[in-house]
Amino acid sequence: MSIESAQRIVLGGVEAVRVVEYQGPFRSARVLVPDSPAELWRDNADWLAPDHWDPSSDLAVMALQTWVLRSGGRTVLVDTGVGDGRERPDTPEFHQRKGRFLERLAEVGVHPEDVDVVVNTHLHADHVGWNTRADGDGWVPTFPNAQYLLPAADDLHFGPRGGYGRGVLADDRLVYEDSVAPLHRAGQAVLWDGTHVIDRDLTLESAPGHTPGSAVLRLASGTDRAVFVGDLLHSPVQFVDPSCSSCFCLDPQQAAASRRRILERAADLGELVLPAHLGGPGAAEVRRRGTGFSVSHRSTV
Repeated sequence: MSIESAQRIVLGGVEAVRVVEYQGPFRSARVLVPDSPAELWRDNADWLAPDHWDPSSDLAVMALQTWVLRSGGRTVLVDTGVGDGRERPDTPEFHQRKGRFLERLAEVGVHPEDVDVVVNTHLHADHVGWNTRADGDGWVPTFPNAQYLLPAADDLHFGPRGGYGRGVLADDRLVYEDSVAPLHRAGQAVLWDGTHVIDRDLTLESAPGHTPGSAVLRLASGTDRAVFVGDLLHSPVQFVDPSCSSCFCLDPQQAAASRRRILERAADLGELVLPAHLGGPGAAEVRRRGTGFSVSHRSTV
């Protein structure tokens, strides 16, 4: 898939359009998923390459993307990518990026004032960047009419009361100050915990581990079921072995437990799984297989 393109799928009464900010090689496969053995990648190379892994360089391929949902007459964004012009010294891939994200939203008919709800599945840099835009010497909400739904546990952990992520990364303070704090000042931030109903088809649910407040967004519309899992998975190898967490998970064991719980339910209920960073078709159908899951990809059109 070209990074210039957007893709679309209809689930019951909800239209989902994927808008890609970036897609390409990211980190070494076993740096990204430290507990994954080399054979896990080699044994699945026939379907991991080229959309999810480059065997010649051993680099994992990832996407940075936003899902635009049109549900119940409203426009909902699921995560907002990296953003432009951000100071991210801990993450060179995200530092001072310049892209065409707002233009790509416009290409699918979405302008900032059209957005009613923004969902941040968690508060890492690559999920909140376009929450705000530069305005003079500061930052203001990009989507002036939107309600921003933020996991309360993440807002506590990454905000000043939690020591900006306890000072582990310099970026955590920068991310909060330029992409989250302006939402509070504008009165557009809504904190939630446990579950949060957006409308009759969309419900947020906590799935902690990757971060304290990591969440998934469940869609149930007509006979269709889907779950937008954020960073529950960074690579499809985690379908095969859900015990493997990414290098970005703050609590790897809790993340693995959340991952298994959500994937088991997806397999049992026939929920389409849409991870935040899955390249290629962007969505997967899962079935139980041994201690893990088998995967078939579904393209968006």
